Amino acid sequence: MSDRDPQPVERQLPTEESRDLLALVREIAQREIAPKAAEEEDAGRFPRDVFTLLSESGLLGLPYDAEYGGGDQPYEVYLQVLEELASARLTVGLGVSVHTLACHALAGYGTKQQQVEHLPAMLGGGLLGAYCLSEPASGSDAASLRTKAVRDGDAWVLDGTKAWITHGGIADFYTVLARTGEDGSRGITAFLVPGDAPGLSGALPEKKMGMKGSPTAQVHLDGVRVPDDRRIGEEGQGFAIALAALDSGRLGIAACAVGLAQAALDEAVAYATERRQFGRPIADFQGLRFMIADMATQIEAGRALYLAAARLRDAGRPFAKQAAMAKLHCTDTAMKVTTDAVQILGGYGYTADFPAERYMREAKVLQIVEGTNQIQRMVIARHVAGPEAR
Repeated sequence: MSDRDPQPVERQLPTEESRDLLALVREIAQREIAPKAAEEEDAGRFPRDVFTLLSESGLLGLPYDAEYGGGDQPYEVYLQVLEELASARLTVGLGVSVHTLACHALAGYGTKQQQVEHLPAMLGGGLLGAYCLSEPASGSDAASLRTKAVRDGDAWVLDGTKAWITHGGIADFYTVLARTGEDGSRGITAFLVPGDAPGLSGALPEKKMGMKGSPTAQVHLDGVRVPDDRRIGEEGQGFAIALAALDSGRLGIAACAVGLAQAALDEAVAYATERRQFGRPIADFQGLRFMIADMATQIEAGRALYLAAARLRDAGRPFAKQAAMAKLHCTDTAMKVTTDAVQILGGYGYTADFPAERYMREAKVLQIVEGTNQIQRMVIARHVAGPEAR
């Protein structure tokens, strides 16, 4: 890894408070996150202490109401915080995005009583959340999920298996989508399930190409009893709640992708300006200069795209199309930029002595999570050309 410090990203932030917030995030990222990232990822260690620090610093509930312990920050600011965290370590940036996604249902659709009772601990009480939509046989076709919730007096009994759950097995609470009625999207309901509920268990974490420090595991629900006052929204409203959460979650993934790509670019530039061949830095050679220019341009375009979508969201305007575009472009960019960073470092880029190879392995998952990029193209096409003929 180079000793050359990267130049801070030039950001357009709406307030002095948000500028101070980003400065705090950079300080935490540089002091507490980045120095341990390579070692902990290699060892597969989840940095729970970092998430505790982020919670204590008010960074786990940024886009939610201050009334419940949130930060009252617009998505325009929250996403740039995610970008900074992901640039230091993707496990942390994506973990914060998933936690925010797990809080979305209760914050947006819960009753006042539910919000008063649960949100303060979820947003600023040191808890960590997980979001349970996917299943072993239900990925892109999320409406076909099979996990069932059966009414039993004033409670529900949940049975089934959720798959590909970030923080599976270690989360303090799970937002779970389960079938309470007919087949299809109209028979799904959302529940807030405690992490220590009897009958809930996490399987062994998946063995992954990258992000080894972030546990991804199946979550088994075996007769998990949940009081009706932990049902979020109306019966049958769960799928609509899930889709609304995913629109926002895709922006989180886009911001994380830009952060990862920025880290890869910074590493490539540092290496290219220090590595000398034929008597001069390799950054002087036009072939590499053009690669660096293209990398920087695509990163800046991705940042502009996710921020434009965030500003629509903050203004209360529709943003689903723009969220899909941002997720698609930013994650494809992360894959391309990290691959190019490995190429610029040459043989060194293929070794674990430099972070470029880790960035490349981590980038791949961003094209898959929270809707594959093929699904994003379907979403975008529906907005542009109308629904498919049946």
